[in-house]
Amino acid sequence: MAIVKEFPVNHLISISSQGNKTAVESLAQQWAKKYIGNLKVDTDKTEEIEIPNLSKIVSPEGRKKTAQKVLDSLRSVSARAWNKTEALLSKEVKQHGIDLNLINPWEIAGDSFNIYQKALDVYTQQTTSQPLSLVRNLVDSENPLYEQALDVYTEQVAPSKLATVIGADIGKLRKKYTSNDPRVIGFVSMQFHYTGQMLIQSLEPIEQSLISTYFKVIDDHLYMPLQRAYEAAANHDYDSVALSAVQKLLPISTQIAKRICQRVIELYPNYNSMSGGLSNPIVKTSSVRDVEMFQIYLWVCALEASCGAIQQELFPLCVMLYPRLKVQWEVVRQMLHLLRQEIDISLTSEEAETLMPYFQVLWDMFSPEVFAELGL
Repeated sequence: MAIVKEFPVNHLISISSQGNKTAVESLAQQWAKKYIGNLKVDTDKTEEIEIPNLSKIVSPEGRKKTAQKVLDSLRSVSARAWNKTEALLSKEVKQHGIDLNLINPWEIAGDSFNIYQKALDVYTQQTTSQPLSLVRNLVDSENPLYEQALDVYTEQVAPSKLATVIGADIGKLRKKYTSNDPRVIGFVSMQFHYTGQMLIQSLEPIEQSLISTYFKVIDDHLYMPLQRAYEAAANHDYDSVALSAVQKLLPISTQIAKRICQRVIELYPNYNSMSGGLSNPIVKTSSVRDVEMFQIYLWVCALEASCGAIQQELFPLCVMLYPRLKVQWEVVRQMLHLLRQEIDISLTSEEAETLMPYFQVLWDMFSPEVFAELGL
């Protein structure tokens, strides 16, 4: 028997006017630029890498070699990732009353194969036109290794380009898997997440650092309803207060998420999820992504003037995934409290008010009373 109440599906209005298309493109470009500003090569893994080896790995030939290594293991990894996903969520299918016919492991694995193949195609492309100022955001300027390697990184295709190439594809993928039951996207997201983790295991440290930034783009677009936000934005006039609020929050959403996660780490120093403590790099990355995910679902609700995205998709997914991942509801509640503070700081009172009805829905749905009643 399902423990999450079903809600009627909202139908999105298709994009029509040129002005609205501009709004969509603007938000998409802001998200892509945000990636450039936030990406940073993992210095812990690359301290020992020598410049000649680094140059070789990020050269066009080196990128092709790395991509081929990943492709060679993609099919077997897809199968293993599905086994892990199924082991994690098999009990949830019965508990939540999800129709097994909606979960086709071969189709999901096939879709993940196609998306990762596209990501690797982008990775192997060569460009020499990327501005040095953008490249500097990818490296640690205080590390001599990276200061000497800046000229090498000018030839790397920015992961923001990947967001442009596969963003629409993943948007269609999300629509396909959420059309009959939004909770199915939980299986798809975990399949992609585990696939990405396993694919980089056989790579050298510097290859892992580079490829993982591309795989994070895939992860984020699957977890976050970005295309839905873009389409909803297309239905707003240029002077829309809700659109203005989203345009202000989008470029700083990662910084907001990082501040919130850092504060939660300070408040819960002994807390552990299934993957480890909150300060564990893997857990921290996932936590930041989840806080961004909550923000984007909130934006979607404000732009659609409907609670549907939270009620139909976000809440059921959290109820299905978080207990299995040992995420405590108290921590989620604390995150929402901090998010409310960040919204008030970042927006005008009028802009914040456009989000508050939907934030209140989040606050009420993730209340202790709800989870006590559900026995969670």
